[in-house]
Amino acid sequence: MDIDIAPRSPAPPVQPAVLCFARVGDMVMLTAMLHFLHHRYHRPCQVISSDAFNSAVLEGNPDVAKFWSVGRYIPFPLRFEWPRLARALRESHPGPIYVCEHHHRQLPRIRRMLAFSGVDPARCVFIAEKPGTVHHSVDRLIHFAKQTPAALRASDYPLPTTNAAWAPRLRVLDSDRVELAGWLRSEGWAGRQLILVQPGNHRSMSRKRRRWERRKTDDKAWPMERWAALLHKVHERMPDALIMLRGSDKETAMLERIRAAAALDSVVVVGIGLRRLFALCEAAHSMISVDTGPAHAAAALGLPLVVMYGAQEQRCWLPRSLSGSPVIGVGGAPHSVRTDQIPVDAVFDAWCGFLTLIEVSPRRAHATSTHEADVALLRQM
Repeated sequence: MDIDIAPRSPAPPVQPAVLCFARVGDMVMLTAMLHFLHHRYHRPCQVISSDAFNSAVLEGNPDVAKFWSVGRYIPFPLRFEWPRLARALRESHPGPIYVCEHHHRQLPRIRRMLAFSGVDPARCVFIAEKPGTVHHSVDRLIHFAKQTPAALRASDYPLPTTNAAWAPRLRVLDSDRVELAGWLRSEGWAGRQLILVQPGNHRSMSRKRRRWERRKTDDKAWPMERWAALLHKVHERMPDALIMLRGSDKETAMLERIRAAAALDSVVVVGIGLRRLFALCEAAHSMISVDTGPAHAAAALGLPLVVMYGAQEQRCWLPRSLSGSPVIGVGGAPHSVRTDQIPVDAVFDAWCGFLTLIEVSPRRAHATSTHEADVALLRQM
């Protein structure tokens, strides 16, 4: 993606701050906005989130100067980091503060944080459009980033433009690749083609997951027998590939049930964190996933992908690839309101549809060229 950087104005660079109390998928999409703000204001962003694990999404990102976590359950004035965060927000004056939060429970907390930190309210702008309303979620964030707080003049900070749609950007570090290679060797999986399968979503990791299962109210849950049937079809199409059922540690019991139902030696369960997942996405052959955060990460890293939808609309939530790698959605409103309305053949046919387009090496070349382009641009700032 080529970005046209407007001539630098006489106004000095300022540091944006972005508040986003979101899950992994939303944080992945936020990286497109962080890239936009970095180019517009000529300094990398401070990011304030509620969850510490989101730091893994932003690790190595040149658009992020500092990541802060304020937690979800401990009052923010009692957190060890709060005095430093409040001081950092004040000292970033007159930099803009973008609040990418719409949840009615989080907004009052954020407003208290801003008031307690003593920042000028004229520096702050709040997103008005809710997810899934007008734009694709990435475009909604870019539309918001084009707004200018009252404390600044829009003419001082021209908007960057691009010849393509803005897309999320993740980084795989050399240390991630080394760690992945060692892990694959230790498991005896080195050299095999890897197909990632992501059956779970945030509800399957929740403390309330058994309630979701009992009431059958998770619209993203796909019946176990269909997962097993799909794995058999994928195995028949690529018998030498290793099929990885991926999830968090909290999802391994569910993944083991799927593996047992499939009863295939080529299917394994891996409970891995985000950094190893990112390295796997860079190295793997393809992914089949429900609509969840790891699917957005896979697309951002150029992994060919099939995504299954429940009640959400693809036009708002289909993962976006910076490299143009294939991303195919199946189901979703208005055609279906639950993934259990999606037949096995629809998912398998979608996956088969892009097999002839899959070539791993150009994706690695693209990732490297993107990183080099970022480095070159940073040297110009």
